[in-house]
Amino acid sequence: MFGRRQALGTVTAAFAAFASAEAAQASSIDRCVSGLKQEAVAAGVSPQVAARMLDGAKFDEKVIRFSSSQPEYETPIWDYMAFLVDEQRIKDGKALLKKHAKTLASVEKRYGVDRHVVLAVWGIESDYGQFRGDFYTPHALANLACAGGKRAKYFKGELITTMKIASAGHVPAEGFVGSWAGAFGQTQFMPTTYNRLAVDFDGDGHRDLVNSVPDALASTANFLKDAGWSNSRPWGIEVKVPDGYDGPEGRTKRANLTTWSKRGLTRIDGKGLSGGLETGLIRPAGENGPAFLVTRNFDALRSYNASQSYGLAIALLSELVKGGKPFQAPWPTDDPGLSRAQRLELQHLLNRNGFNVGEPDGKVGPATRKAIEQAEARHGLPVTGRPAYKVYMALGGK
Repeated sequence: MFGRRQALGTVTAAFAAFASAEAAQASSIDRCVSGLKQEAVAAGVSPQVAARMLDGAKFDEKVIRFSSSQPEYETPIWDYMAFLVDEQRIKDGKALLKKHAKTLASVEKRYGVDRHVVLAVWGIESDYGQFRGDFYTPHALANLACAGGKRAKYFKGELITTMKIASAGHVPAEGFVGSWAGAFGQTQFMPTTYNRLAVDFDGDGHRDLVNSVPDALASTANFLKDAGWSNSRPWGIEVKVPDGYDGPEGRTKRANLTTWSKRGLTRIDGKGLSGGLETGLIRPAGENGPAFLVTRNFDALRSYNASQSYGLAIALLSELVKGGKPFQAPWPTDDPGLSRAQRLELQHLLNRNGFNVGEPDGKVGPATRKAIEQAEARHGLPVTGRPAYKVYMALGGK
């Protein structure tokens, strides 16, 4: 009996400590948000807009957690690519390529950026405008600004810029739905990037990346042009690397194709390399996976999101909506990742097999990962929590 009382007391004390910490965080952010409103007004934001965009901002644990954990850096690349470049996204991209053919052609002509690449950015960033994020970005940015740390000043600047954009009437205050980091719109621009590179392509007097497809596509092309994209060169070439290769590697360690040929590299189909195109070698999954010679155009893709996996997702999707081939070399895994449709089906299968994930939505969060771990353990699979092929098949996937 004493043990139960002692345990209950420990749990009660822990809950009280947690509740106290939550209350302290809520009080702290309330004070901080009040100060942010004052700073925004002093910077030229109308008091009405400041109040409208920041009233109700509360501590958001998810924002803070996401700020230290990003999928493109932690997810195996074969999972990342399977999710982002799936059959549905390719099919939708091809349909939208036709639907917006006139706009995309005009954008390519004005900015000199391949229309398929612009379309791919749109597809990866918001599923062609269908999903723009889970966060009201002014509240997310307020959390990041109030959390302190090295980047607090940066996020405060992005927040005030967000409110200035709304004050100027370019984007409605309620239109700022996007990422935990403050990016918004159909092609997910950070506010200061919007100020620098967003364009009014439909001629209505507003640079509206939320409601205007022409503005979003043209702004993306302008971004990539500014980052150094040139239609005179490809983003990269898939290659074969000779066994035992120990030469230069890395996207910035460039040499011309003739030099790479002398180092023993060939195109993936075995054909030779030659010419003066400057490229660097990347092997995103190590020496046993696909290899690419990438140009400065790949750097332009990475500038949108500083991740090698992200750049390759844009590159691959752009090739596939154009009617090109997928990467030829396989990823070095015997347990491939799942498409979005398969992830949704996996959640249904987990529920049917007694591993509760709640209402299936295709998003793999902590509850789904925990359920996957339980299913993997039951079926004698390595416990990873990954939404992958082996556990999917073990549960009855097709």
